[in-house]
Amino acid sequence: MSSDKHALLLAVGKRIRALRIQKGWTQTDMAVYLDINRGHISDIERGKREAGLITLQIIARGLDTTMARLLKGL
Repeated sequence: MSSDKHALLLAVGKRIRALRIQKGWTQTDMAVYLDINRGHISDIERGKREAGLITLQIIARGLDTTMARLLKGL
């Protein structure tokens, strides 16, 4: 994986994690509420897995934001 791609995945994951924590959710809470596997969420937050567009949309809506805001400035 290129360093640019890895840096982007880490930045997206960090933002998702921050919004999740701000909402007061654990990864398990988020997984149950959004019907996404907790391991998948963990991998996304740690930059180990790339989230597809549909998954990003589901996450953004669940975190009360938009994909545009989620990805802004990255």
